[in-house]
Amino acid sequence: MTTSSKFMFRASLVAVSVAAASSAYSAGFALNDHSATASGKALGGVAASNEDISASFWNPALFVNAKETTVYASGAYVMPSMDVTVNSASDAQGTDLTADGATNDSVDNTLVPAFYFAKPINDKTVAGISLNVPFGLSGDYGQDWAGRFHATETAIQDIALSFALAHRMNDWVSLGASIQVHRAEVVLESSVGAVNAPLREGVGRIEADDISYGYSLGVALEPRKGTRVGLGYRSEVDFDFKGDVKYTDVNSALAGYAKLSDASVSDSITFPSVLTLSVEQDLTPKLVLGLTAIRTGWGSMDGINIDFDSAQNNSILTFGFEDQWMYSAGLTYAYSDKLTLRTGVAMDNSPVTDEYRSARTPDGDRKWISIGGTYNFNDMTSATFAFTHVMIDDVSVNRSGLTEDSARGKLNADYESSANVVSVAMNMAF
Repeated sequence: MTTSSKFMFRASLVAVSVAAASSAYSAGFALNDHSATASGKALGGVAASNEDISASFWNPALFVNAKETTVYASGAYVMPSMDVTVNSASDAQGTDLTADGATNDSVDNTLVPAFYFAKPINDKTVAGISLNVPFGLSGDYGQDWAGRFHATETAIQDIALSFALAHRMNDWVSLGASIQVHRAEVVLESSVGAVNAPLREGVGRIEADDISYGYSLGVALEPRKGTRVGLGYRSEVDFDFKGDVKYTDVNSALAGYAKLSDASVSDSITFPSVLTLSVEQDLTPKLVLGLTAIRTGWGSMDGINIDFDSAQNNSILTFGFEDQWMYSAGLTYAYSDKLTLRTGVAMDNSPVTDEYRSARTPDGDRKWISIGGTYNFNDMTSATFAFTHVMIDDVSVNRSGLTEDSARGKLNADYESSANVVSVAMNMAF
C-alpha cells in the first residue's frame, strides 16, 4: 500500500466499533450515517429528499438539489456499548477456556466522515463528487479472552470516491448516475493451535487489500407538487483481496502439525448492492412526512474462504447472510425561516442467521430513534445536528457443531449491545 493510501485510511477515521463484527449503527457492517440531515429523520424519505446534496449517497439524482456550487461535510461520532457473557468455551482439543471470560475494552468511540461537492454545469445538469465509507467495522477482543481461537481482531475499511452527474429532465423528473472507486482493507486475527503441549497456542494475523469499482443509478420524481418519489441503486462491488498471513509465538510442533508458515493469501468477496425507495409528502406548508425502504443484498456475501500460498488448509468462515430490508419513517418541520426540526424511527433487520452467527459477526436487529435539526445562518450557510439512539437485540453466539470450527474449538456467548450516535454537518453554497 502506498503512503498516500495509508494516509487516506487514517485520515478518514473509518473504524466503527462493535466488537469484531459489525457496525453499531447499521445491520451487517453497512454504514448509514452519510448525512446528518438524513440521520435526524432516521433516513425517512432520504432518496426523495429535496433538502440538500447529502441525499445523493442513496440517490445520485439528488445532486440536482444544488443550485449553486455547494460543499456538504458531515461526521458521525459513534458511542457504542457492548457486554459479552461467555457461557462456555474450549479449544480444539477440548480444554475448557470458560474461566478466561470476555474482554471489557473491545468497543471504542469513533468518527465516521462524509463529504460532498456539487457544481452546476448549467441550469439542468450538476456534476458531483463524494467521499463516503459505505462499509466498515473494527473491533479487538484482545488475545486473552475465552473465544480467542474464533476471533481476536476483525476490521474492514471500505472508502468510496464517487463521480456523479445529475440531470433535471423537466419539472418533475431528474436522473443521476455515478461511478465509484473503492479502496478496501481486511484484517483478521485469531489465536491458533491449542492451550496445552505439545501444540501450545500462537497468533495468526491476515492483512489484505484491493481496489475495485462500482456504480450507482437514481431517479427522482415529483408527479405533483408536494409529492416526491425517489429510487436509488448502488451496485455490488467485487474485491479480489490479496495480502499475507504472519504468525507469532508458533512453536515447531504447532507449525509442523498445522503446516503454519508466513505466506501470501487471497480471497474474493462481493460487497452487497443497496436499493433505496423513498417517498416524501408535504402534509402542510411546514410539515413533511418521509418513508423509506432499503434492501441490502447481503446474500452476495457467502463467507470467507482464505487461500494460503502454502500447504496450510484454507480458512473458512461461513456467513450465511440473508438479503434484508430496513424501514424508516421521519418528520421534518420548518419551525421558522432559520430553524428546521426532524425526528424519525427505523427498523434495521440483521442479515446474520442464528446458525452461522460468530464472534466475528455477533449481529442483531436494530431499532433507531432519531432527532435533529438545521439552523440557517444565512442563505449560503447552515449547520445540522442529529442524535440517534440505536437499540440492538440481544443475541447469542453458539459455535459447537460446525465442521469449519474443528481447529477453533467451541464457543457459547451472549451479547448485549446498544449505541448512541451524534452527527453534525456544515452546508455551504458559493
